[in-house]
Amino acid sequence: MEIASATSHTLHIERALRALEIEAAAVQAMRARVGASFAQAVEALLHCTGRVVVTGIGKSGHIARKIASTLASTGTPALFVHPAEAQHGDLGMISRNDIVIALSHSGESAELVDILPLIKRRGAALIAFTGKSNSSLGKEADIVLDCAVEREACPLNLAPTASTTAALAMGDALAVVLLEARGFTAEDFALSHPGGKLGRKLLTHVRDVMRPPTQVPTVALGANLEAAMLSISKGAMGMTVVIENDRVAGIFTDRDLRVALSSHTCGADFRIALVADFMTRTPKTISEDKLAADAAEMMDRFRISQLIVVDDDQRLRGAFNTLDLMNKGVL
Repeated sequence: MEIASATSHTLHIERALRALEIEAAAVQAMRARVGASFAQAVEALLHCTGRVVVTGIGKSGHIARKIASTLASTGTPALFVHPAEAQHGDLGMISRNDIVIALSHSGESAELVDILPLIKRRGAALIAFTGKSNSSLGKEADIVLDCAVEREACPLNLAPTASTTAALAMGDALAVVLLEARGFTAEDFALSHPGGKLGRKLLTHVRDVMRPPTQVPTVALGANLEAAMLSISKGAMGMTVVIENDRVAGIFTDRDLRVALSSHTCGADFRIALVADFMTRTPKTISEDKLAADAAEMMDRFRISQLIVVDDDQRLRGAFNTLDLMNKGVL
């Protein structure tokens, strides 16, 4: 493979930076155009009793698909309809209660312009993302969001680059404002993304990750250190729960064991030393109804590797460690 010269590398970098600067400037310039029409679009979408239909063709079509996806995942039901397919039956997806968001930088894309009268005849409202407010699309639209750019990042000023970036940014701004206006929460987001890591973190509860009481190592309060060591070893959780009168009285961990081993008061006979003398008497606990993500944050904050699950009467309901959280995809 031929290795490019240092001059070529410099030229590539300069061209890339120029493209990024043009696109950044295009997005920045739209700040001055976010005004009354944008607010009207937000209100219309908030009060839409149907669905939001996003459409566009070519590069604008790809951006339209992404905007529809972002809206749908942030609390605004939306779908993408291809303008050409709309002329062959998919127009039936649009009803009078819907709002159509149409993307075309020129506002004159033939496939899109052809279906505008049909959209209006169905009674659906029309929001335009265009760089030409006086275009066919702009004139037909009920609300126009100006996505004009001074020039494309393409050196020929032909390939849609800055214009598609501007339209995408406008769509993201619309989705974010709608999200906040609806009071959309992280939990709501997780319900739309159950398969992702965020979904698992926000939908998984402690009860889903904890080991049941029968699988949690325990010893009685009066047990000696030898019994506690055996319990830790068999339980493979790095700890054993200390129980008194059917309630959690403390926790004895690997760390507590190391303290006991280095203690002069323990002596050499673990059959005499009591777990009560070395256990942690106020262990951190959590309810099984809490989110596993909250448990993970709690464990990180207190720098602990295990967490005991209890009910309102401090009875043992289960326990888990960091490995259990990792196995469930919470960490």
